[in-house]
Amino acid sequence: MARTAAVPVVPQVWRIPLLGDFVNGYILRDDDGQVTLVDMGIKSSGAKVMAALASIGSGPSDVTRLLLTHAHPDHAGGAAHVARETGQRFGIHEDDAASAAAGTAPPRDPTTFLGRLTNRLPGGGFPPVPVGETFTDGQLLPFAGGIEVVHTPGHSPGHVAYLLRESGVLITGDSIFNVRGLRWPIKSFCTDFRLTTKTAHRLAELDYTTAGFTHGPHLSDNPREHIRRFLATHPVEG
Repeated sequence: MARTAAVPVVPQVWRIPLLGDFVNGYILRDDDGQVTLVDMGIKSSGAKVMAALASIGSGPSDVTRLLLTHAHPDHAGGAAHVARETGQRFGIHEDDAASAAAGTAPPRDPTTFLGRLTNRLPGGGFPPVPVGETFTDGQLLPFAGGIEVVHTPGHSPGHVAYLLRESGVLITGDSIFNVRGLRWPIKSFCTDFRLTTKTAHRLAELDYTTAGFTHGPHLSDNPREHIRRFLATHPVEG
């Protein structure tokens, strides 16, 4: 059975399964038909983003904003393709903007063996992303009912979550995965894993009714309580 190109989350918000449920992007559509796309998956996922857009009855000319949660290849890989198709440039937190524009992921956590190894190896990049706007923590983006930029560094220096105030959806980014249950991201993929586990607590402080994960299916059943319970039962020592 064919997979759904775009999974409804709440009215006017869809999750795009880009590698099954393991890697997700998001579509946000305003009442006037303007579309915001969040995260573009790996390099080959750009076409899937555009197909998901078509599946909800929208097209490239409806896309007026492009956002990234952070500059990693599994989120920014398809960004150049989507930018070409839509004629738009990307918004990203200022601390990841240079990495996105260069097509190079920020350094990985040097306290892990794989992180040190990855930092020494060539490759691991993605097509350079055209960056048009940079964000700071707490900035309110005046579309999709108001999107609050929530800076949660650690997974990358400029990693953010996006809180959709009107629809009550929190797009978490990679602070926490929902892959066979809530779990921390892979340590060696983070710039600073311990910082990730500290800033993830911001997700428990926000007001939302649906958690949209970039890795794993979204949660609509008391997601904030699930996240609070995870944070309380999965502390990182040291």
